[in-house]
Amino acid sequence: MSEESVKEPQEKNELQRKNLDRYFSFLYAVIWPFFNLFRPIRAVGRENIPKGPAVICPNHTTAGDPFYVVFAFGHKCPMRAMAKIQIMRVPFVGWILSKAGVFGVDRGNNDMKAVKTALKFLKGGDKLLMFPEGTRVHEGENVSVKTGAALFATRAGVPLLPVYIQRKKRLFRPNTVVIGQPYYPKYEGRKPTAEELQSIAQEVMNRVQALGEGIG
Repeated sequence: MSEESVKEPQEKNELQRKNLDRYFSFLYAVIWPFFNLFRPIRAVGRENIPKGPAVICPNHTTAGDPFYVVFAFGHKCPMRAMAKIQIMRVPFVGWILSKAGVFGVDRGNNDMKAVKTALKFLKGGDKLLMFPEGTRVHEGENVSVKTGAALFATRAGVPLLPVYIQRKKRLFRPNTVVIGQPYYPKYEGRKPTAEELQSIAQEVMNRVQALGEGIG
């Protein structure tokens, strides 16, 4: 394989990444002033954000949670995000989100396209935002944690990053987002078993909940 044939896909991927970052920055600049006016954010632990790729794992209680994470990390930290396929099918909304690095996942099926997209982003050096619980969880509900974040982190060889978003959101008052320490999941063998993936998934959510102790 010639050096030129190797450089071409690398240059194409880098161009794609720059375009995604450009749209991400545009949407950030448009949405942040309004969001910050009504739902100001108090970010704790920004120093824990790794420079390289990572799977960002927050708890999930409201539809606006992705915005809390993105704005807590800041405009200098673009990220890609996995969203349910129904959102991506909304006219114009899905298109503009896809331009900024958001991609859909069909939760009811074995969506291999979404899996490949997530791994491509992580192996390309991007941060991936996804909610391990897989859905919004209200106070008192008990939801089984999904293994997607654990699977992506172990396959791509990147750390998991637990994040806690304040459950009870407030208008015109700071809402706290706590960014924890990144860590690499541990497992036996060349790749984790299904049981190990479930254990890793539960561990990251335990770490998320520990970050929220005393916050509400």
